[in-house]
Amino acid sequence: MTDKNFEENEVPEGSDAQASGPAPQNPDSDEARAAEGADDWAAEPVEALTVDDILNAEQTDEAAAEDAAIADAEATLLNDLKRLQAEYANYRRRTEEQRQTDIERAKGEAAKGLIPVLDDLARAAQHGDLVEGTPFAVIAEKVRAVVERLGVVSYGEAGDEFDPQQHEAIFQQPTPGAEKTTILEVVEVGYRLGDVELRPAKVVVAVPAE
Repeated sequence: MTDKNFEENEVPEGSDAQASGPAPQNPDSDEARAAEGADDWAAEPVEALTVDDILNAEQTDEAAAEDAAIADAEATLLNDLKRLQAEYANYRRRTEEQRQTDIERAKGEAAKGLIPVLDDLARAAQHGDLVEGTPFAVIAEKVRAVVERLGVVSYGEAGDEFDPQQHEAIFQQPTPGAEKTTILEVVEVGYRLGDVELRPAKVVVAVPAE
């Protein structure tokens, strides 16, 4: 009976029951690969962001913003410092130039006061009154030393070419053979202090004869 029942329950090959059973799945099919990928993704754990992670990210952004603000402030302060240094350098230069101008002006005023004395000494020397070793000659040397220390120089000699910027012609003498205007005689010696003209030289000039 058992064999009979087994034979009765046995599904004949090619019957509908055998056809309705689950078909074997191809391992190379798209469904198989998709199912395998889903299993792999499900097997990998997903790391969730915590509150500390979010706070740390926010703190990092705030620190970067603070660093950028500090860098901008430092750049601004550096530019302001350079500007102040340039302004101070210009101020010192202008102050020094003004100081030198004031010094030269003061020297010029002092030298102008000594010019009449120098004229008197020059006339005394022409007349032979400045005898070496006499008190008058000693005083003359001291005055001339003071003028020299101030930086005052005299100019204007016979034979020099006439320069209207430095010489004042009080008389013109037509001279045969003269090719250019030259100084024949110096009436008053000229004086200058650096680039400052204290007094032009008064001269008689020789001009070419017509």
